[in-house]
Amino acid sequence: MSAALDLKNATTTGLRDAGYRAQRIGMAVVSGLLMRGFHALMNPDRGAPPAEQAKALQRRFRALLDGDLRAADAGYYPTSLLFKTGLREYLKVLPEGLLDLPRVLRRARSRRYAELPGDVDLGDYPHYYRRTFHWQSDGWLSAHSARIYDPAVELLFGGAADIMRRAIVPDLVDAARAVDAPRLLDVACGTGRFLRLLGDLLPDARLEGLDLSPHYAEHARGVAEGAVVTQANAEAMPYDDGAFDAVSCIFLFHELPRDARERVAAELFRVLRPGGTLAFLDSAQLVDAAEIRWFLDGFPEVYHEPYFKGWLKAPVEDLLRDVGFTVHAVRPTFVAKAVIATKPAAVQP
Repeated sequence: MSAALDLKNATTTGLRDAGYRAQRIGMAVVSGLLMRGFHALMNPDRGAPPAEQAKALQRRFRALLDGDLRAADAGYYPTSLLFKTGLREYLKVLPEGLLDLPRVLRRARSRRYAELPGDVDLGDYPHYYRRTFHWQSDGWLSAHSARIYDPAVELLFGGAADIMRRAIVPDLVDAARAVDAPRLLDVACGTGRFLRLLGDLLPDARLEGLDLSPHYAEHARGVAEGAVVTQANAEAMPYDDGAFDAVSCIFLFHELPRDARERVAAELFRVLRPGGTLAFLDSAQLVDAAEIRWFLDGFPEVYHEPYFKGWLKAPVEDLLRDVGFTVHAVRPTFVAKAVIATKPAAVQP
């Protein structure tokens, strides 16, 4: 009886895993075809990737899916989450995104990186922020930008953006479970999508988000109900020393110049309590992803990413160690990397 039950469970799990992989690979193929056409319009001279680097990218994608399945099997999030793609949500803003596409292409071809809304006081923002990252309309400075950001990023990453973000969920869940009434901060929380996920998984945690864009911060408040979202610069966070048990920071550092990265890293360290956990996720770097260098080098060529080349060459784990963190893990996460670190329990003055 037990053997038959085990066989049934194994069959069910196998079918689930196969369905998940088929769904995600199908999404990646469709997204890849669409992005190939888009990139041909943006940079027709780019050409095709070397075969060995394309295979390496595929291996990293399969490893990402395997990690997502392991985390679900370990109970860090429900298996139903594996099949949530956000497609219905994204279709609602598809017309807005399609109407915006010609503006993006014109902006990219004419290199108009400073084309920002006229009603924004740019003096409120640091110099590096005042630009149309990715050639997206309004940069980070409009409600329109916030509405279409998530579907655009999922398309760019072949439907893997949420999966990459989930790669640091186990570390945050473990950190939250270790204390009573944990307080967590998501730095550069953007649209609040990751905050909403944490709220679903950690209903007893006190969740906060921080973002420099008032429009993204407002959007996040609507998405991540129950979280406290503050509009402020991560270089000078408005929190007390040691205020948080865990901090996440996702896809921020590659859009910062080196001096700003150093200041934000110091702030991440400051606002964590001794013994607290930093779960960091950002673009892969050459130190651990030379096998997909063609793709990484191409990103700033196609999109407006002025600090990306510097980011590729400066291992972020070294920066985190320099400000005082103890780095425990550096994990490849498809085209990103996860770095898990803690603030030492006894911090030297």
